[in-house]
Amino acid sequence: MKADHPAPASRAAIVLPAATFLMGTDYARANHSDGEGPVRPVTLAPFAIDAYPVTNADFEAFVRATGYVTEAERYGTSFVFHAQVDEARYDDVVEDTLTAAPWWCLVRGASWHAPEGPGSGIAGRMTHPVVHVSWHDAMAYAAWSGSTLPTEAQWEYAARGGLEQKLYPWGDELTPGGRHLCNVWQGDFPCVNTAEDGFAATCPVDAFPPNGHGLYSVTGNTWEWCADFWSTAFTAEASHDPQGPTAGTARVMKGGSFLCHASYCNRYRPAARTMNTPDSAASNIGFRCVRPVA
Repeated sequence: MKADHPAPASRAAIVLPAATFLMGTDYARANHSDGEGPVRPVTLAPFAIDAYPVTNADFEAFVRATGYVTEAERYGTSFVFHAQVDEARYDDVVEDTLTAAPWWCLVRGASWHAPEGPGSGIAGRMTHPVVHVSWHDAMAYAAWSGSTLPTEAQWEYAARGGLEQKLYPWGDELTPGGRHLCNVWQGDFPCVNTAEDGFAATCPVDAFPPNGHGLYSVTGNTWEWCADFWSTAFTAEASHDPQGPTAGTARVMKGGSFLCHASYCNRYRPAARTMNTPDSAASNIGFRCVRPVA
């Protein structure tokens, strides 16, 4: 495992040539209401994409250089998974919980540099993906670093790692030969996480092997923001460099997180998708960037 992670100016990027791939899935257990299908051919121009999600070290460099204040810091609260909240501080820091998902706690003082709220920090987690960043925060970092967020099509093509219509970036088995290849939930969600993969929350971005394109952490760990507005209206027609709808109220997120489990959130697959409002942040949402190439 690497001892440190490159600074933003020298972050590893993978250059992907122009290609056509099959986007989406007809997988029987897909979340069809999410618009995972139908399968459709998509042609992409060349682009370069970060090999790693943006880390705490990267985001700290951005904040030090610009003085940027995230939306979670301005709001004074952000969502933290209940098991990450310090029990001794629970009554003092938890402002509310989500009715439909009570394991999500709105924690006062939770932010990118205090991921579990007051008393927590990122020391020892500098190579973990930054969390508690909204879509707007991610776009601000991207602009500073001379990049942007990937379109959903770019993200999915890169995440598939050169494999066609496989469930995961490495094939169709989640744990081939019993080997864990990503950071997701094991056990009984949302109460018992056995952490058989070695991690109960986020992990270093290079903790598991890269996919066939050289990208790390595209499955599990943290959700990743994409540029596109959310839509579920897709057809089987071919397209070139799709950008998503021109307007909307939510943005696409891809990749799943350390909280994904087949019993609840079966979305730790390249074709899977979800969405969130662009000002939202949580302890399992991060991002990576893309850049154009000649």
